[in-house]
Amino acid sequence: MRSSGRNNRDSGRGNYRGAGNKKDEKQQRAGRPRPEERRYDVGGTGGTGGSSERKDERRGGGSRGADARGGAKGGPRTGAASKGARPGGKGGGPQRGRGQAPARPREYDAQVEERNRARHNKPQVKTPKTFGEQEGERLQKVLARAGMGSRRACEELIDQARVEVNGRIVTEQGVRVDPEKDEIKVDGLTVATQSYLFFALNKPAGVVSTMEDPDGRQCLGDYVTNRETRLFHVGRLDTETEGIILLTNHGELAHRLTHPRYGVKKTYLAAIQGPLPRDLGRQLKDGIQLEDGYARADHFRVVENTGKNYLVEVSLHEGRKHIVRRMLAEAGFPVDKLVRTAFGPIALGDQKSGWLRRMTNTEVGMLMREVEL
Repeated sequence: MRSSGRNNRDSGRGNYRGAGNKKDEKQQRAGRPRPEERRYDVGGTGGTGGSSERKDERRGGGSRGADARGGAKGGPRTGAASKGARPGGKGGGPQRGRGQAPARPREYDAQVEERNRARHNKPQVKTPKTFGEQEGERLQKVLARAGMGSRRACEELIDQARVEVNGRIVTEQGVRVDPEKDEIKVDGLTVATQSYLFFALNKPAGVVSTMEDPDGRQCLGDYVTNRETRLFHVGRLDTETEGIILLTNHGELAHRLTHPRYGVKKTYLAAIQGPLPRDLGRQLKDGIQLEDGYARADHFRVVENTGKNYLVEVSLHEGRKHIVRRMLAEAGFPVDKLVRTAFGPIALGDQKSGWLRRMTNTEVGMLMREVEL
């Protein structure tokens, strides 16, 4: 009986203690705000309410607890944090994180970018040259740009005494030249260092030897329409004559190549019908009387013979109109087909009909030497 009474007292005492603990917990919870009522202030710009609330929260009571209890019961909140700590509230304005810089307007960023661009886009100021500094470009650089090889290869050409400037052989490195004024030669051939263009075209039959044709016929200009610099043809070929024709923008070279004084040789292949007399070559070399005077061939030979069909080669330095056709027709052998295979030192080779190619520097040098340029 005693044991049962003690147990009842212990149980009652335990119940009493349990009830007290629950009451304490209610009091503690009453002193703290509910999770939905808590305010987490990041900055302190909304007044002193944020700092006082954090201190009260650490202490577990004070005005924070009173404000929270008042808010829980529906009464008005009197804390500064309740008005000013809310982001975007009436009291404190927008809140910023601690240590963050204020945002700059886009207009200011655009002005900064424009100033930076203006500073970097200024025209380059040419500083005055120091005393003793030479003008022009290094010789090996000019030769390399003209297509004579790499700079190292051009330096070897200079070391081998194969380069001359204005008639004087250059053997030392670093010599500066003016490519627009100085005459530069390699192995006796002039190097085209200026901004000149030289092309060789295998003109097909039916193409007119003009750069523009008012009648709309196919002409030489149709092959160079995409060139930035205007080109012109050196001499002419008949409309039905095929073969090599030169195009360039070097006026003096084109003039000398067509002038009778320099006598640049042209070579043709002509298809005629035989049989041919043995002295046909001698007749052409001695001269054939034409309407505008005598015309003489420099060279004649039979290249191929199949029955009555002959393929002959004729070379001459004259450039009169239809000169080869007229000479052979006057000798009694009209031409069926005519092809120019060489203009001076520039040969047609295996270049296909209608193809345009850029002449090499060596070919340009040989042409200039042919007309004493």
